[in-house]
Amino acid sequence: MEEFRIDMRKPEEADMAEGIRCAQLCFKINHTMPYTEEYNALVKELFKGNIGESSRVMPPMTVIRGNNVKIGRNVVVMNNALFMAAGGITIEDDVLVAANAQLISNNHDLHDHAVLTCKPVLLKRNCWIGAGATILPGVTVGENAVIGAGAVVTKDVEANTVVGGNPARVIKRL
Repeated sequence: MEEFRIDMRKPEEADMAEGIRCAQLCFKINHTMPYTEEYNALVKELFKGNIGESSRVMPPMTVIRGNNVKIGRNVVVMNNALFMAAGGITIEDDVLVAANAQLISNNHDLHDHAVLTCKPVLLKRNCWIGAGATILPGVTVGENAVIGAGAVVTKDVEANTVVGGNPARVIKRL
């Protein structure tokens, strides 16, 4: 997958507006009663309608560039999730993301910190992201894979495997 770069010194007006939109919606979501029509409407608005049937994202949450997030059906994202989505985040159907997980599709250039380096994150069908895990830019987590609690995932995870640690490595195959 190809990296693209965003120079934060020259922000596009649409990116600035998206940042404000997401910050304000996250604030509203984080202060609205879950499991209500109002809450569900705010979440749908945050993701620009790109959230599948029977999916839920629990508060509190922080989502940056929610317009770059796509969530499938029957997905559960638990409390305190962080989505840094400049590079794009796609979550397929039947995925479970435990509390305090971080899905990060962008980073800063090592030599020019004002530049974001972006690669998409993809969580394939039926994978499980453990509590406090961090998924870094450019990572694809395969179908039915399990990411252990607290893992830092720096490279792709094969389908039907369990990984853990920092950096994450294969613990066993399912």
